[in-house]
Amino acid sequence: MAKRRAEEPLEELAYRDSPSSKKVRVEFVPDESTRSNGFSTSSAARIPINGYEFEEDERNGKDILAAADQLEKELQEAAPSPPSSEIENEGTQSAFVTHSRQNAPVEGYTDLYLDTINRSVLDFDFEKLCSVTLSNINVYACLVCGKYFQGRGPKSQAYFHALEIGHHAYVNMQTKRVYVLPEGYEVKSKSLDDIKFVVDPRLSKEEVARLDKEVKEAFDLGGRKYRPGFVGMNNIKANDYFNVVIQALAHIPPLRNFLMLEDLSEKPELIQRFSVLVRKIWNIRAFKSHVSPHELLQQVSRQSQKKFDLLHQSDPVDFLNWFMNNVHLALGGSKTKPGTSIIHKIFQGRLKVESQKITAKADAGDRLRFEEAAEVLVDTSRYLMLTLDLPAAPLFQDELDKNIIPQVPLTSILAKYDGLKAQEHLNMRKRYRLLHPLPPYLLFHIKRFSKNKFVSERNPTIVIFPVRSLDMSPYVEPNPSLHSPGEPIWYDLVANVTHEAVRTRDDSVEGEAEKKVWRVQVRDRARDEWLEIQDLFVERVATETLFTKESYLMVWERRRNTKKKTGG
Repeated sequence: MAKRRAEEPLEELAYRDSPSSKKVRVEFVPDESTRSNGFSTSSAARIPINGYEFEEDERNGKDILAAADQLEKELQEAAPSPPSSEIENEGTQSAFVTHSRQNAPVEGYTDLYLDTINRSVLDFDFEKLCSVTLSNINVYACLVCGKYFQGRGPKSQAYFHALEIGHHAYVNMQTKRVYVLPEGYEVKSKSLDDIKFVVDPRLSKEEVARLDKEVKEAFDLGGRKYRPGFVGMNNIKANDYFNVVIQALAHIPPLRNFLMLEDLSEKPELIQRFSVLVRKIWNIRAFKSHVSPHELLQQVSRQSQKKFDLLHQSDPVDFLNWFMNNVHLALGGSKTKPGTSIIHKIFQGRLKVESQKITAKADAGDRLRFEEAAEVLVDTSRYLMLTLDLPAAPLFQDELDKNIIPQVPLTSILAKYDGLKAQEHLNMRKRYRLLHPLPPYLLFHIKRFSKNKFVSERNPTIVIFPVRSLDMSPYVEPNPSLHSPGEPIWYDLVANVTHEAVRTRDDSVEGEAEKKVWRVQVRDRARDEWLEIQDLFVERVATETLFTKESYLMVWERRRNTKKKTGG
């Protein structure tokens, strides 16, 4: 079949415009809104779409450029003119414009994002370290998720957290100021006072004075009732030895009041963290009914070169000795001068030590009897804690099974300090006597554990003691200028740290091992009750049963002399 011949040569069609679409041929009709804006309908009768319409208008004799200039002029007159500063900086601005941060919230939006704060997840007990950089400098806490972040600038971790996660409320852990990010302005609202108080609880002098006088009960966010000052302490892994010592020290009024009222912001980190923990124990508006010692524990671990940490259980007496000495030095105390810190003013006393060398002529029965002819060396030393030795536990039970649990009165083991009973130390015999004045608080360490090269032994002897009215006058050398002879020196129990051996199954050869469990018994002065605290558990105990546990560390308070001096 023959091909049909083209009507026009291809060369003539090559330079012709392509036919326009149907949409191009439709003329634009301005609506009513366009007319109401004051634009000329004659100049905008049709919007040119492509070159075809421009050519068509030019064939019809229309001045397209003049109409476009007129339209642009009318649009510029109708639009508001920008400020002169924007016109000058128009050529220098980058395509990525950084918005300036707000110094204050927009009027009417002062409580923006405050409804996103979740108080139930806020826990300010842990060490203030950024969760990203692990830095402790300029740390902020997110009030929505409770995490710590560093800084609040445009390149800080808190700023990125606000942009990525959408959490906008943050509190500075040092200044306790609340900010909204990424806007960057400070929020000043009375509704945030409870959060600021929990970050750093501070009581007035009048409130501290009423802690031991008024019966006070408080409630946490979950509605659980607790007693301020008698709250559980978290045992992170094996720091129960630490918990009982801090709980006992937190119930010594002079030390507690000093840590709660004095400004310690310029003191070393150990003192600051100890002060914060004591204030949280006595917090009357806490979010939860327990505290965590993590922040102080981390500082103790670093300062003791990991001798005392939260992973390994240690001895409470060893820790108390280390802690008191380091607190004394951190408060500016001297190693040689007495009474240079509150630790020495509360616990330090004087002790007279008489020693005599044991000669070879002495019989076995006379090794502890001081010889009058031999020389007696007298020395005076200072102490923070008195060690009491328990008599050896019997190896066998008697016929009536009376020695299943041996018992000894506290006054019997205190006879070590009566100045008459001697003890043997290497090739020396020694005897001790307390000197006036006795300190306001006495610390007794009942020595239960003994170690040698082969085995570690525990003495389970129960010490029987009175809760009130312990007379210390028989163990003090008389000094009429400081204390009238014959008058008693009364001490009352404040805290009692007890030990319990719990047998646990072990995969070792022995088959069973003993686990040490530490508890502390403290007195509620306002109610005249005793409570026993073991980590997070707080329960009331009967006064008559306090001595039934294996006492290990005791805190005694000297009773104030209530007799008024009258002139003769």
